[in-house]
Amino acid sequence: MSDATPPEGATGQQPAGAGRRLARNLALYTLARLGLVVVITVAIVGIARLVSVDIPLVVAALFALLIAMPLSLTLFKKLRTRVNEDIALVDEKRRRDKALLRARLRGETPDEDKDGGTSA
Repeated sequence: MSDATPPEGATGQQPAGAGRRLARNLALYTLARLGLVVVITVAIVGIARLVSVDIPLVVAALFALLIAMPLSLTLFKKLRTRVNEDIALVDEKRRRDKALLRARLRGETPDEDKDGGTSA
């Protein structure tokens, strides 16, 4: 019913659930990064208490965020790669759908094999 649903006859390289898979992988990657920040924050506060130093939670969280940024790039490389691949799939489908719509608006009959539909 919405404008975002693809036409029934549309075929392409993208599996039907690529958008859902992108959302799931992006949520997992985000939760993993936030979890890393929480773990590092707890570690900073815990170590500070062990040496009898009082560090505000906000300061510990900021330091944890700075430490987690580059660390998450290496620790969660596989998740990040999957998110990037899913983004590429969704973007390619969006481009194909846009070209198909423009061809229809010009009154042309779209040739789906011309857009690379045979490589699937």
